[in-house]
Amino acid sequence: MDLTMLKEYFPFLIPLVILQLVLSITALIHVLRHPRYRFGNKVMWVLVVLFIQFIGPALYFTLGRGEE
Repeated sequence: MDLTMLKEYFPFLIPLVILQLVLSITALIHVLRHPRYRFGNKVMWVLVVLFIQFIGPALYFTLGRGEE
């Protein structure tokens, strides 16, 4: 891949990377602060949030987050 071609995609990639970081950090903070989960445990959700990009945090917020 040519560097000039990569520069064309920067305006699209930068917001996606920022969104991914914000979503992952928010989900990770929530996992670490809350003791109850609908499915699984804290270690499992930390691994899902950190290693499955975009889908991991979305899965946590839709399926894993327990009653507050």
